[in-house]
Formats: sequence, structure tokens, C-alpha cells
Amino acid sequence: MITEHNSYVSALSGRYASKEMQYIFSDDYKFSTWRKLWIALAKAEKELGLEITDEQISEMEAHIFDINYDVAKKRESEVRHDVMSHVYAFGVQCPNAEPIIHLGATSCYVGDNTDIIILREASNIIIKKAAQVVKNLTKFANQYKALPCLAYTHLQPAQLTTVGKRATLWANDLINDITNLEFQLNNLKLLGSKGTTGTQASFMELFDGDEEKVKRLEKLIASYMDFDACVPVSGQTYSRKTDYYFLSALSGFAQSAYKFADDLRLLQSFEEIEEPFGASQIGSSAMPYKRNPMRSERICSLSRYIINNALNPAVTASTQWLERTLDDSANRRISISESFLALDGVLDMYINISSGLVVYEKVINRRVNEKLPFMATENILMESVKRGADRQKIHEVIRVHSHAAAAAVKLEGRKNDLIDRLSSDERIPLSAEEIKDSLSPDKYIGRCVSQVDEFFVNYAKPIIIKYCKEEIKFEPKV
Repeated sequence: MITEHNSYVSALSGRYASKEMQYIFSDDYKFSTWRKLWIALAKAEKELGLEITDEQISEMEAHIFDINYDVAKKRESEVRHDVMSHVYAFGVQCPNAEPIIHLGATSCYVGDNTDIIILREASNIIIKKAAQVVKNLTKFANQYKALPCLAYTHLQPAQLTTVGKRATLWANDLINDITNLEFQLNNLKLLGSKGTTGTQASFMELFDGDEEKVKRLEKLIASYMDFDACVPVSGQTYSRKTDYYFLSALSGFAQSAYKFADDLRLLQSFEEIEEPFGASQIGSSAMPYKRNPMRSERICSLSRYIINNALNPAVTASTQWLERTLDDSANRRISISESFLALDGVLDMYINISSGLVVYEKVINRRVNEKLPFMATENILMESVKRGADRQKIHEVIRVHSHAAAAAVKLEGRKNDLIDRLSSDERIPLSAEEIKDSLSPDKYIGRCVSQVDEFFVNYAKPIIIKYCKEEIKFEPKV
């Protein structure tokens, strides 16, 4: 026996996506938007001279949200057409307006225009949440902008950076993603009232061949739905490349989140920085001591899905035959909604992690001090040359001592004694005290502190003010 308790529920709805994002992709939002579009069409047609009354429009406006799903479902089982089923259901509730509902339009008038509105509203949620992450990371960067830590190339210790400077790399990726999605939104246009093959022939018939009225019709509809314009030309649908542009932008956010989460997993393995860990949280059913980075791992898992999902609209856009074909519908119904729902969940986790990062400064300092002698060799080399030493000869002296010290650490487990080796070598024209003075980590972080300050002022602050609607306290460089 099948019951509601053993039917499938998407994990994106059940575990990851917010109620806010789920509503944007809900039937209630979809079909209420259809009704708003029918009202916009009726208002525009009335303004342009068709026999539509204020009473008919008022009747429609009274039933935007109380959708009679039972009537629509029963009708669809008979006619096998979702749009005409909802036209019928709306007409049942609005008997006076029933003759003019959907007048001159084809199914894509409500279907595609609604999809564009959904793209806009869902994208706005994404941008606001990403901006909150930028805010969190920027506050974190300010707090730790002067804390030296090991930087890596090829996952091998290279020079030093600071904990805060590294956080600006994560934030900067997201700012680039926000800018990209803003560009897509600024160029997003409504489909409008294009008709069955995009020629607007049905509306030319309604308005007795008056092209100016047909053009005016679209401008009015766009205005009613809070858009600046409609697409200039189309087949029956808006170009499916629009879906590709938006899901590619979502892929960008997922790539950025994946990078952050992967970096944090590495840093947590180094015991330098951890994601938040609840007082009663269990890291492993077998190993009670474990503090697994499960939120970061979840970000990586969902982000991988989002990145791969961007391929769907690329294939769909390239295989649309002539003015349209319907093999896009089922794919779009899944790929677009689930990319937004998944990214919504990713950003909620990103907000959570970035607001509670745990930094272990003593571990970071210890790991810096273990590697700093090797990093100091470049400064020792340059200062030796300044004092008249042969660059190639000093380079060889340092190279030999460096490899010997590294071998002692790796093969014998001894402490790194490179500085002692260099201090006792008379070929190096620096005193032991001068060599040891070169081991201050602050001397190896370059412009990290200034870069964090400049990044905040020039890049992060405008985004935070625009979308978070608040200032954040930021201590400039002293």
C-alpha cells in the first residue's frame, strides 16, 4: 500500500533549500504569476481599445491567489493541456471575465514570461545571500588581516600570507559572481506577447493590423510586470540561451563555494581553521574524537551537482528546432529549479560557516615557525649580496644547508636547525643575531594588511551596503 509517507520527496526541498526559495518554484507562485500575466494582458488590451471592462479585470484581480487546483487538475485529465486547464479554472472563478482570459495569447505567454520572472526573483535571493557571505568573510578578513600563516603553491609551503588576506580571495570570487549575475539580470527581458511563432500575428488580427498598438501592447505588459522591455524577436519561446546564461552564473557561485569549502577542509586537516562545531555535534559514529567538516563537505557535494547541471541548458538551447520544440520542457522543469534550490542550500551553509569560523592561532604560529627558516633564506641571500658576497656562491651555501636541515627533519625527526647552520657558517657575511632577526613573520607578509583594507573599501563595501543594507565596522590600517 502506497501512502504519503513512502512517496519520494526531493532532498533539495526536504534538507537543503530555504522556504523562501522553495516558494519561488512552487505551484502557488507559478500559477498566481500566470494569473497576474493574464490580468496584465487584459489591462493592456483594454487600454488599447478592446472591449474589456473594469469589472472583468477586478473580478480577475480578486482571484489571483485562491487557485482552484481541484478544478484545474480535473480539467487537465480531460484535455491534457496545463495552460488551458488553468484558463478554464480561472474562468470558473471569473465567469464575467472568462471570455477575455488569455485573449490572443499562446501558452508560452504565461509559461515563458513566468519562467523569466522566476529567474529574476530567484536570482535576487541568490545575490542577497552571497552578499551576506561577502560581509561575513570581510569581517573575518579584517579581524585576521595581520595574522601570518603559511601560503601554498602546489599544496607545498611557499611564502607567507595572512589568514585575513586569504579570506579576501574567497570573498573576491563571490563578488565577481554577484557582478556576473547582476549583468544577466540587467539584460533580462520579458518574452512579451509574441504569439505562436513569434510573429504576433494573432495580436495583429485583434488590433486590425495596427502595428503600433501591437508594439504598445508589449510595452504595457512589461511595465505591469516591472520589466523595462521585452525581447526584440523570438520564436514561440524566449531563447533558451537565457537559461544557459543564468545556470552558468549559478555554476560560478558553486565554483566559488566549492573552492572555499575545499580550502577549509584542508585547513581543518592542518588544524589551523575549523568550521563551527556544535557542543552536542557528533563527528563520527565510530570515532568519538572526530570533528569532521561535514558542512564544507556538503557544500562541495551540492556544488558539484550545480556545476554539472549547467550543461543541461547548453544542450537544450542548441537543440531547439526552428521556432520551437517541446523537448525542452521536462528538462527545464528540473534543471533550472534544482540548480537554484541547490545553490540556495549551498549559500545558507556558506553563511553559517563564514559567520563562525574557528581559528587556532597557536597552531598557525607553530606551523609558520617550522617553515620560516627556509623562507628567510631569500632575504639572507639578498642581504649577503648587498654586503659584497658572490650571489651564486652564497646561493650554493644556503642550498646545501637547506637540504641538510630538511633531511634531518624528515629522516631523523629533528628540529629544523637551518638558522643555526647558517649562523655558524663564516662564508655568510651576516652575524648570528642578524640572521635570527630575519625570522620575524611580519617581515614576510608583504602588503597583506593594506590589500585587505583596500579590498574592503573598493570592492566589498559597495556590495555590502547595496544588498545587506548596513555598514560594518572595519578597522583600517594604523
